[in-house]
Order: sequence, then structure tokens, then C-alpha cells
Amino acid sequence: MENHIAYEKVRNRECDFIVEYRFFSPEEGGRKTGNPIQGYRSDFMYSDDENLKKLWMIWPEFLDHENNIILDKSIRVPTSGKAKMWVINEANHELHKSRIKMGLKGFFMEGPHKVAECEVIRIVNLSLK
Repeated sequence: MENHIAYEKVRNRECDFIVEYRFFSPEEGGRKTGNPIQGYRSDFMYSDDENLKKLWMIWPEFLDHENNIILDKSIRVPTSGKAKMWVINEANHELHKSRIKMGLKGFFMEGPHKVAECEVIRIVNLSLK
């Protein structure tokens, strides 16, 4: 079994925000290959940016039903649940700080394809201090 190393350890900080997500079914235009495993690096799109098709490197880190990071990379993540979100480019922190709000809707993206919808339920490292 290959284990996922928590981004908190790798990046030496807390996540930026937490979302509730739901992967779309193949019939809804979602992934044809099933749910991904932990370590999946989708892009993020704000729902307001749908017309612009503007994508951001904000990666999900999936949590289990007890809000623990899923470490087993041999299992697929749940179809819906919670994920910690990580802004990868630190230079964009201020920009995202002004945009990420409670209840904000967004999408996990694979190229131009929306594969999951999500909603911000907690702001962690991006809270305005």
C-alpha cells in the first residue's frame, strides 16, 4: 500500500480552506474512469469564472467520514464528502483571500471539464487576519 503524505507536512502550514464536494457521474459529464485516489491534482474554477474558463492550481486533499485525511492511495475517494483545499502558488494567496468566502461555489476541473462541484464550508489559512 502506498501512503499519501499529508500536504500539511509537505507544505509546513495549514490548508487554505475546506469544501464539501460531489463528483459528477459520467452521465453528468464527470470522470469516465471513476473517482480518483488521494493525491489527485485537479484545478479549481470559481463558479463566477465559468464564462472566462479561468483555472487555478488549488488542489483538494480528501477527508474520510471522520474528517481525517485519507492516507491510503490504493482506494478511491468518496463520491461526495469534504476536502481540504491548497492554493499551490503562494503568490496568489492575497488574490484568493479576497475571493474565497463561506458558501462560495466552485468546481474541480480536468482541463476544460468540470468533474466535481464544491462549496466552501470553512476558511482556514485564507482568513483575513
